[in-house]
Amino acid sequence: MNYNTKIRYDVVGNRNKYFIFSLALTFAGILSLIIMQLNLGVDFKAGSNMDISMGKPVTKQEVTEVLAEAGYPDLSPTVGGANNDRVSVRFTDVLEQEETSKVNQALKAKFGDDISAEVNVVSPDIARELGIKTIWAILIASLGIMIYVMIRFEWRFALAANISILYDSFVVVALFSIFRLEVDLPFIAAVLTTLGYSINDKIVIFDRIRENMRFAQLKSESQLSELVNASIWQTMARNLYTVLTVVIVTVCIFLLGSPSIKLFSLALLIGLISGAYSTIFIASPLWFLLKRKEKKKPKQAAAPSTP
Repeated sequence: MNYNTKIRYDVVGNRNKYFIFSLALTFAGILSLIIMQLNLGVDFKAGSNMDISMGKPVTKQEVTEVLAEAGYPDLSPTVGGANNDRVSVRFTDVLEQEETSKVNQALKAKFGDDISAEVNVVSPDIARELGIKTIWAILIASLGIMIYVMIRFEWRFALAANISILYDSFVVVALFSIFRLEVDLPFIAAVLTTLGYSINDKIVIFDRIRENMRFAQLKSESQLSELVNASIWQTMARNLYTVLTVVIVTVCIFLLGSPSIKLFSLALLIGLISGAYSTIFIASPLWFLLKRKEKKKPKQAAAPSTP
């Protein structure tokens, strides 16, 4: 067979190396989740969030000192706005009215009476409900993608794609657990976005594999391996350019964007890189493994001709 493609690296032949690496990362993530769990933000555990309009520019150090004097020395406020005149403070406990007033009075004593604050409270019941709905959202999205791929292609493509995109989602969760990064609602949006980008990359290669299968007469496992490798390299440039374009935008958002969306862009960046990796080194070799075990149906005996 000649696919008119220069195969520079045998991805399928070296699949075990990438499977072992991926399994090791998955195992490390599971250990991290069991031992350290996730660093949940206020969105997923009970707490209060104060969005404060300061009325004049302030620094993070100034606000931190005021909060420490008010009895909250471990908080890390976020300062933003056009003139650094807005502050967001997240408390790990649900603040009572007296505690909110105490913080307001401490800030007014330091920065003046132009301060106005909005307090958002997440109760334990709401936090639990958000967590459950998040898990359902990921499972339903994954199931919907799998059904779509099964209808458009076949079950082997669907299974390989679904394992790969779930791996991508887990990598994001695992790295956030290992590095103790805060998990909040924008993080969930980043994980769901990762699912979308990741399946898009995989569909491109699967489509090429299906196209090459139409004109191939496969008689051995090595020919099937060559077909998968050729399909990967025929779409390699397109996949890399697509991912790099989004990665550049995401890196710019991470470096230059608001502090409130830095973790969102970081989670998205991890998911994009993992998606590009899993498309080439997990999804396609997985499909190869499933396809090579396909049993050929015995040919039916010809019906006797009637005289």
